[in-house]
Amino acid sequence: MTSVFKLIGGALFGLAIAVPAQAQDPVKIGLVHGISGHAFEAFSKQAQTGFELGIEYATGGTNEIKGRPVELVIKDSQFKPDVARAVLAEAYGDDEVLLAVGATSSGVTQAMLPIAEEYEKILIVEPAVADSLTGPDSNRYVFKTSRNSSMDMQAQALALQPDENLVVATLAEDYAFGRDGIEAFKAALDGSGATVVTEEYVPQGTTDFTAVAERMFNALKDEEGRKVILIYIAGGGDAPGKIQAMDPGRYDIEISMGGHILPVLPTYKRFPGLEGAVYYYYEAFDNEINNWLVETHMERFDSPPDFFTAGGMSAALAVVAALEAAPEWDTETLIETMEGMSWDTPKGGMTFRAEDHQALQDMLHFKIKVEDDVEWAIPEKVRIIPAEEMNIPIGREN
Repeated sequence: MTSVFKLIGGALFGLAIAVPAQAQDPVKIGLVHGISGHAFEAFSKQAQTGFELGIEYATGGTNEIKGRPVELVIKDSQFKPDVARAVLAEAYGDDEVLLAVGATSSGVTQAMLPIAEEYEKILIVEPAVADSLTGPDSNRYVFKTSRNSSMDMQAQALALQPDENLVVATLAEDYAFGRDGIEAFKAALDGSGATVVTEEYVPQGTTDFTAVAERMFNALKDEEGRKVILIYIAGGGDAPGKIQAMDPGRYDIEISMGGHILPVLPTYKRFPGLEGAVYYYYEAFDNEINNWLVETHMERFDSPPDFFTAGGMSAALAVVAALEAAPEWDTETLIETMEGMSWDTPKGGMTFRAEDHQALQDMLHFKIKVEDDVEWAIPEKVRIIPAEEMNIPIGREN
């Protein structure tokens, strides 16, 4: 048995998928992720594990598509835009991958978009989130399986049940992910009567939130109605905990935020009853694919899959669905096949919107439950928010 995964320019994490020796040339798929030098490295590892599991599931364990073995070409972006551009170009050019998948940071992924257009090859965005990745500066070679900031924030707004009684201050990181998210949140509140009284943005890596918290407290404390601080930060620094420690409750201010990966969820035990929205939690979705993912992940890793694992699997399932359906594997035929394509994932069906190639998908409204015998806070399902309930703006017209 020989591994079909070739390690190029980085480290290989997760599963080793193996197949017997094949006479046919492999189909090469590039994975461009930051796998060194950043706190988001854990996200990349989850996405790659999920992608490998997705190839396994979609091919029935053969790891072949139309008789050709799958070979993953792994590239490390080091979370640097210039490196990401270079290694994606290398994957398309020297390594001759059919298509590529990546990356983890929205800012880094933005830098990769023109490379797909230059080489006229498909880039599937996973797990980066920013709306701008399928926006006016994107191009027709880019497809996006990850959710976007509008989905995050429309779901978050729906979870807050906004009306004229709701007053919000927002806190986000000062880059594409954060700013796109807050713009999407404000758009989601339009017409609800709710008010955003202040927006705060902090650099990535911020650990001291004292000054911004005081500004948000001052903006909210004299307002009437339900007062909420919405936190939309993907990295570390523990903004929710540090702001909670400053006792916003003395002004009747509550905290709201989206869900997070399992290693972070123990910190949510400080917020029992908190409601928000999240892309995925393994117990919330009951379907054949998710059941297989949970069972297999538990068997192999002694832990449940996380939401970047589900995202990576969704991207792999999209790749296999497209390659199985396309009569030819040239880029133009693949684009024609993928525009409007629907496929099944661990969180249910997704569809690539033809206009901008964003995958439309359901989201999860949760309420935090704390149980002593579970090490993390449980984002218990309130309901699944269906894709059609969210009005996701079209990023570009192809």
